[in-house]
Amino acid sequence: MKLKIITHERIVFEGEVDEIVIQAQTGQMGILKDHIPMTTVLEIGVTKVRQGDKERFFATMGGVFQFKDDVATILTDVCEAGSDIDVTRANDAKSRAEARLADGTAKIDSQRAQAALARSLARLKAALNK
Repeated sequence: MKLKIITHERIVFEGEVDEIVIQAQTGQMGILKDHIPMTTVLEIGVTKVRQGDKERFFATMGGVFQFKDDVATILTDVCEAGSDIDVTRANDAKSRAEARLADGTAKIDSQRAQAALARSLARLKAALNK
């Protein structure tokens, strides 16, 4: 089956794959060849792609997943290949978000801090192949 991951700026990935694992709003979902047609909303998370015995991981920041006729498309605002992620920077972002959430005296937008934490965790998981 074919997969294309597209952001506003570029095509992040395009190629033949054997399996796709996505983080949908309803939970983690695996897609194999001949899956029924579907469209679902993606959460911030990791998209895993298997090509033979090789696995690739992408930090996907939400978006939409569509599958039809053995063609899968992910449309997302931001997607980074795990191999391109700066682990130190992602760890720093995680620490900052956790500190903001833990500080009971600070006036923060907790929803925004939760989203920052989710993005940093997705990046770390993709970079560390989890």
